[in-house]
Amino acid sequence: MRSRLRRLVLGATALFTAASALPAAAATTEQRAEQHPSRDGMSAVIRYTEYGIPHILAKNYADLGFGTGWAQAADEVCTLADGFVTLRGERSRYFGADAPAGGDLSAARTNLASDLYFRGVRESGTVEKLLAERAPVGPSREVRSMMRGWAAGYNAWLKQKKVTDPACAGASWVRPVTELDVAARGLAIASISGEGRFVDTITAARPPAGGAAVSGAPSARTPGAKAVAKAADELWGDPGMGSNAVAFRGDTTAGGRGLLLGNPHYPWDGGRRFWQSQQTIPGELNVSGGSLLGTPAISIGFNAHVAWSHTVSTGIPANFHQLTLDPADPTTYLVDGRPERMTKRTVTVAVKDGTPVTRTQWWTRYGPVVTSLSPQVPLPWTGKTAYALNDPNAANLRFADTSLGFSKARGTSDVLASLDRHQGIPWVNTIAADRAGHSLYTQSQVLPRITDELAGRCSTELGRTTYPASGIAVLDGSRGDCALGSDPGAVVPGIFGPARMPTLKDAPYAENSNGTAWMTNPDRPLTGYERIFGTVGTQLGLRTRGAIEDVAAMADRGGLTVRDLQRQQFANRVPAGDLAAGDVARACAALPGGTATGSDGKSVDVSGACGVLKAWDRTMDTGSRGALLFDRFWRRLEQAVPADRLWKVPFSAADPVRTPNTVNTDAAGFTVALADTVAELRGAGIALDAPLGAHQFVVRDGQRLPVPGGAGRLGVWNVIEPTWDAAGGGYTEVPFGSSHLQAVGWDGSRCPVARTLLTYSQSSNPKSPHFADQTRLFSGEKWVASRFCEKDILSSPKLKVVRVHERR
Repeated sequence: MRSRLRRLVLGATALFTAASALPAAAATTEQRAEQHPSRDGMSAVIRYTEYGIPHILAKNYADLGFGTGWAQAADEVCTLADGFVTLRGERSRYFGADAPAGGDLSAARTNLASDLYFRGVRESGTVEKLLAERAPVGPSREVRSMMRGWAAGYNAWLKQKKVTDPACAGASWVRPVTELDVAARGLAIASISGEGRFVDTITAARPPAGGAAVSGAPSARTPGAKAVAKAADELWGDPGMGSNAVAFRGDTTAGGRGLLLGNPHYPWDGGRRFWQSQQTIPGELNVSGGSLLGTPAISIGFNAHVAWSHTVSTGIPANFHQLTLDPADPTTYLVDGRPERMTKRTVTVAVKDGTPVTRTQWWTRYGPVVTSLSPQVPLPWTGKTAYALNDPNAANLRFADTSLGFSKARGTSDVLASLDRHQGIPWVNTIAADRAGHSLYTQSQVLPRITDELAGRCSTELGRTTYPASGIAVLDGSRGDCALGSDPGAVVPGIFGPARMPTLKDAPYAENSNGTAWMTNPDRPLTGYERIFGTVGTQLGLRTRGAIEDVAAMADRGGLTVRDLQRQQFANRVPAGDLAAGDVARACAALPGGTATGSDGKSVDVSGACGVLKAWDRTMDTGSRGALLFDRFWRRLEQAVPADRLWKVPFSAADPVRTPNTVNTDAAGFTVALADTVAELRGAGIALDAPLGAHQFVVRDGQRLPVPGGAGRLGVWNVIEPTWDAAGGGYTEVPFGSSHLQAVGWDGSRCPVARTLLTYSQSSNPKSPHFADQTRLFSGEKWVASRFCEKDILSSPKLKVVRVHERR
């Protein structure tokens, strides 16, 4: 049986190899076939190896998209179908208008708000217009083919297979999709940190009745301006996504070749999950990695020559324009004294068991009118003033082409060339390494072209506070000379060109943990970029500080291998513990009578905590005793003690990695936090020295799986942000954290040396054999040996070959 299976695979490979090696005279015919598939329809060969990882073999890009769409549907049909309901603006129709919308494709709180926005996008024709643009503004022929193929593959799976996932089995909302749906998903992902964060206010904005002023705009001289700056910082400073990544240069490694460790932090459930695959068009493309669900290209991954990952950046992906309104009409604004009427988008949404809802959205030359940064911070639409949001990623369909360029790259220079050509990365940094020994970090992303000069010249009173504090520009929309303009080399107006991007080439290491570009490598600090990209000379987060300490020591030691990257991923060191646990233990032991007073005024015996904290190994391994105690204490301490009083030694830009330090055990909230933590754990029946894994776990297939790692606020590389349920036993689920891990290097062979791990496993379907298999590996801190080359794929003991095709 095994020999027969291998003959089948080799035969299919030979067929596709022959197709890809057509002479130049036949290339035009092959291109026509790419655009107009034969009557036989699209097809692909999918070779499944361990843990349900598909290796998709195709003749062309349309067939590759077909195989990808099929395989994604097989693993994640319910999650995908739910997302397409969102993109069509039909959540209210199927699930009810007031039900929570989830956070997969926007920050909308209700289905109705989500539907009003996404149906408005659909009816505006935005996606169709972008598809009609020539590359690089619009998608390339290859990406168009992949999107069309993905839709056909998804539809073929629906037609030929039965949905077994109880989340959507038999549901009427699981329907076929089109290329337009696939493109719309890509656009939603690109704009999720811009317009996607403002869906509620975009759909709720209303002009003041009769043009009367409602209230004045926030002023920089009032507390309102500081509140706006704080809200903006929280809005983009904690985006619900994160990541670590490091690239090492060849002279730090054992073989003189580059190394890359990627550790993105993403949701464990829903439409932002990664999904693993290998995509191969013989002679044209061969890449492995993780794709965001519903997208046809590899988002982060590696090929035979280069590996790359992304981290969420500090760049602010949108800005505001303050509008001066026509005194006679609050839906007309003035630019250089000339009136311009706002554009009305009137949208009607069907509602389950109710009357359809019709609402109007208001749009300007800058973007939609918004009326708040958050529920607590209004940006009021008065008779004189309104605010419009500018998000250049709301017209960015270039992400897939940028990623496809990475997939074809033969080195870090090609990665940078793809970024320069397509300019499609919306809200992340890129870190890469190659087999020639090069390393790369770049914050090449799509940002509004807000220069410090423009902000200084055109900021409103409010913007003069928010821009320095948070990078949020609020520009005077009444002045034509305050338009964003265009950079040389920018593919569209209003964004930065490639020359402006903070970039570090060929440093011994390049590391990012969602900090600013400044400290990518402290020996080669990056400066000179505009404020909208991030700060220079400001305090680093604990995760950035800990990561720099770790990777700098690794680079100094040298001789690094992929195994060293694997050890770093699961070191689970707690920088906050290294800085504070000893002092906390000593201060605890010095408390009179071993007691402290909690926030409820009750005295608590905390003496048992002192020795536990002293003996704790300063890690978040599942066997660590004291890790849970310190975790719960640190969270309370940060709430009880203001940030500027937490440390005795303040931050110094001259020593950014080691400062601030020395926890302030004299702070008023210190003993309260300690007392409340001990009382909390005892009240939950949790021993102060309980091993972490006994109370940080997920349940899969009825089995408790201990989960290693810890919160980013502790500085842990292996980020896990679990859900606290004291009555349920502690941290009982992980909604967010380490996701698609990859440790990649090269030796003297043609095959990359790669280890991967998808922490939450390949499928959301509890009936799938790949619902929890990799989660068990994650629990045990084990990896998957990547099967990239044909010999490795064919030697898999779990090899299963499926030829998928359309049925007319």
